[in-house]
Amino acid sequence: MSKLAAVSLDDKYEIDTGRIYLTGIQALVRLPMMQRRRDERAKLNTACYITGYRGSPLGGIDLTLTHAKAFLDRHHIHFQPGVNEDLAATAIWGSQQTDLFGDSKYDGVFSMWYAKGPGVDRSGDVLRHGNLAGSAKHGGVLLLAGDDHTCKSSTTAHQSEYAFMDAGIPVLNPSGVQEILDYGLHGWAMSRYSGCWVALKVVSDTAESSGSVSVDPDRFEVTIPTDFDMPEGGLNIRMPASPFATAQALEQEMRLHKYKLYAALAYARANKLNKAMIDGPKRRFGIVTCGKSYLDVRQAFDDLGIDEDYAREIGLSLYKVGMTWPLERDGIRQFAEGLEEILVVEEKRALIENQLKEQLYNWNENVRPRVIGKFDESGEWILPSADELTPARIARVIAKRIARFMTSPRIIERLKFLEAKEDALKNFAPPIKRIAYFCAGCPHNSSTKVPDGSRALAGIGCHFMSQWMDRNTATFTQMGGEGATWIGQAPFSKTEHVFQNLGDGTYYHSGLLAIRAAVAAKVNITFKILFNDAVAMTGGQPMDGPLSVAMVAQQVAPEGVGRIAVLSDEPDKYDAGSHFPAGTSIDHRDRLDAMQRQLREIPGVTVLIFDQTCAAEKRRRRKRKLMVDPPKRAFINERVCEGCGDCGKVSNCVAIAPAETAF
Repeated sequence: MSKLAAVSLDDKYEIDTGRIYLTGIQALVRLPMMQRRRDERAKLNTACYITGYRGSPLGGIDLTLTHAKAFLDRHHIHFQPGVNEDLAATAIWGSQQTDLFGDSKYDGVFSMWYAKGPGVDRSGDVLRHGNLAGSAKHGGVLLLAGDDHTCKSSTTAHQSEYAFMDAGIPVLNPSGVQEILDYGLHGWAMSRYSGCWVALKVVSDTAESSGSVSVDPDRFEVTIPTDFDMPEGGLNIRMPASPFATAQALEQEMRLHKYKLYAALAYARANKLNKAMIDGPKRRFGIVTCGKSYLDVRQAFDDLGIDEDYAREIGLSLYKVGMTWPLERDGIRQFAEGLEEILVVEEKRALIENQLKEQLYNWNENVRPRVIGKFDESGEWILPSADELTPARIARVIAKRIARFMTSPRIIERLKFLEAKEDALKNFAPPIKRIAYFCAGCPHNSSTKVPDGSRALAGIGCHFMSQWMDRNTATFTQMGGEGATWIGQAPFSKTEHVFQNLGDGTYYHSGLLAIRAAVAAKVNITFKILFNDAVAMTGGQPMDGPLSVAMVAQQVAPEGVGRIAVLSDEPDKYDAGSHFPAGTSIDHRDRLDAMQRQLREIPGVTVLIFDQTCAAEKRRRRKRKLMVDPPKRAFINERVCEGCGDCGKVSNCVAIAPAETAF
């Protein structure tokens, strides 16, 4: 009998070779350790800098990095969460400048930045500047873009490739955990070679999946292109050659457009980041895809009964694109030769499809297959850019395209089975439709209430959910814009005053600037700063820097706020005289309604800080003995309960339900 191998939870970071089981987020944390090991083997003494701002599907990356601190330290990896995304990206820019001044401790610093789609949007200016400036020779920049295609945990669905295109940043699109590691290493190598910053698209299905992966840091060798003429001086970051800003900017633009992007293309070509996965001699119908869509296409093949041998028999070829922008020309043209038609399968807006048509248009008139993607030749929207694509939908489109040039009883039979299964699912209606709601004991159950006759505006945070509760709260803004919509409404509205909910995490991220804007605009508004002592939406992380109720009060006072009030479930813990600005009142949260009625009558900007710890975080801390577990509990006496449900309505608490009793 063979002996079982000893395993440990630390294997995901300690084992150097072989196979281990990783989630997508854990792979991203292990990735810089692998790069450091590769550099050590290449006799390079490098370090890594990681920063960014979390958000779904990268919501837990900072927690995972924090838990792995001992392993990060061992590999000279410095992790510093960003206060917001664009400041974090600016720090990444600085990390590439470490060898410009002759005082670096290392041969180079390779860097990793993370943000969800909205963070990519707000960081456009620094991403453009940083990419124009370039990467260090032994550094390199990898930009993780968490794209929420289905708006699962966002206020909008996101597709970040177009933002990166606008900044001239190449984009890699992994289709699984293994490719997070492989494309991540290629991303840094490409960044070093081309001088470009390189983006890695991470969708929810990839970040939240897991699998057994090969972790040998030298599992592939980087191939240096032989068909690209590197200009004199290379393409990496450098001190400005001209003291004039305009000359410097135009020089950087020329280097990016004439050389750096073509160096990235040469790297992709040399290292076969785009390649045919299925091909054969009877080539007629080709499919081009990438990332998650590649896995969906393979699932569609399985659903249709198409294995690789059958695909070759019917003339079906499959091309997988690893670098989705810019699209490498030679490989895609070679794939197109001999095909009658190409179907492009990609989620969201057409990216590869448009580039493919451009690459084929002015090439060879005799080699120009029909290209179908979002729309077919009749204008039907067959692979929509809205929402997500499912394997079943892709399977139906593939089957219809194959039917144009051959009849396959196998595919017809499988298609009937799929349609019957989908019809059965359509007829199933869940008896209860559950919507997102505050946790039991959530402070927002109290803090988001407004007095009769008032209304409130929502913002980013758990309190966003108050919009579908009986709270007279409607409309929201992007993160950090809370209150600014009222600046545009106030001069034209009969309403004299509104309340604006603002989470403490958003306040620290960028919300203070919106308070300043409201003061400058002289509008009547009360900012309710909901101080919950945790970034609850993404896992209960602490704030990204020091923040307390007293600090918030002292920060907003000199901004010109007219009145500051603090409400807490434990007001006795504060000494109003020593840490708070003059005039700050401190009361129990029971006075919420009365205090709001006072504040709405005061002209200008007022601030109410509602202090109560996040309920989920309280439970975590009590379980870990980090917080006192109170001896007093509230309960409903079933002997006097009439089952009316009023207590649930008043408390707005999901944990309270009327009891059916004999009384």
